[in-house]
Amino acid sequence: MKKNIWIINQYTGSPYYGMNYRSYYLAKELIQNEYSVTIFAGSYSHLFTNLPKSKGTFTPENIEGIDYIWVKTPKYKSSKSIARVFNMLVFMFRLLSFGVRSIKKPDIIIISSLSLFPIINAYMWSKIFKIEFILEVRDLWPLSLIEVGGFSKYHPLVLLLGWFEKFGYKKAKHVVSLLPNSMNYMQSRGMETQKFKYIPNGINLQEVQNYQDIDAKTLKSIPNDKFIVGYLGTIGIANALEYFLEAAEILKENHSIHFVLVGKGGEKSRFEQFCKDKKLSNVTFIDPIAKIQVQGMLGEFDLCYIGWHKEKMYEYGISANKIFDYMYSQKPILHSISIDNDIVESSGSGLRIEAENSILIAESILALSSMSNEELSIMGANAKEYVLKYHTYEALGKRYMELLD
Repeated sequence: MKKNIWIINQYTGSPYYGMNYRSYYLAKELIQNEYSVTIFAGSYSHLFTNLPKSKGTFTPENIEGIDYIWVKTPKYKSSKSIARVFNMLVFMFRLLSFGVRSIKKPDIIIISSLSLFPIINAYMWSKIFKIEFILEVRDLWPLSLIEVGGFSKYHPLVLLLGWFEKFGYKKAKHVVSLLPNSMNYMQSRGMETQKFKYIPNGINLQEVQNYQDIDAKTLKSIPNDKFIVGYLGTIGIANALEYFLEAAEILKENHSIHFVLVGKGGEKSRFEQFCKDKKLSNVTFIDPIAKIQVQGMLGEFDLCYIGWHKEKMYEYGISANKIFDYMYSQKPILHSISIDNDIVESSGSGLRIEAENSILIAESILALSSMSNEELSIMGANAKEYVLKYHTYEALGKRYMELLD
């Protein structure tokens, strides 16, 4: 057996419970290479489709060889509520009471954001065991609160998270970023250059190759005689789906094109009401599906959509898993984002257009729907070739193991 790894990621899920999957996939790769892995995760996330059965403050569970420790955390109604911040703080404080010597000693600790508070736990445990810890940054907090959430840079929560951010950059042995262009920003927050490592998101080959078809009831809700433009993922603020739905309104008289949104999130009810108010019969909302069904659902799309707001922070890069799922499905992609170094554009996987432009989204959908099957297939083939070359978890796991060893 190689090294024993502890991963602190409050919002880690699994195919049994729902998103987020990155730490689960990483752990699977490490276990296949004879590491042992323990994941500390919160018992509640708004992205879970099923909740772990908590039997106290700390509930152990083994999932496919990964030792999970579910930390009891309170529920919250909205992803952007103060109750979610409280949820994060409870996770951190309860971890302080965990009997670290009751389980096998770690050789290294990985702390993965979203929540930055457990950096304190990782630091304290690293001192107890005289080991190093790695900080993995999936999103730039508190910058996201300022750029997307509209918070003042002097807001108490922004200042608090900023302290944790700087502390993590200073104390971590390595800083793993999912954002390719984030090094300069991190340096401005106190990170030493040699700490920076870029390890993006990706796909689990075994999972995408052994997918399940969607059920007959769900399939029946998708028109089979139209050009399907689909979105699959969180229906939240960051995804800028209002412009996607405005494009649907622009194209509502075009009866050959249909819009499908699969997932849940804090903005879903608002968008459903928008479609009801606008009497949009060309839009279908579908509840979240199991991870193993994602490729089956994408197989029903003709074009995959993903969009973002016009925010400076996206210049540092993006880390959306759905792009790589889209790529593997061999479907062309329409990416609405205002950056220059876009992988959809550079890989020939589809079109990259300006963000927050519903007219341009509609025009691009019309243009793509008018292309020949051969032209669309070439984009899809380019996408799959790219993701298999650069973004499998087998390849990403090897890059992580170089740090761990």
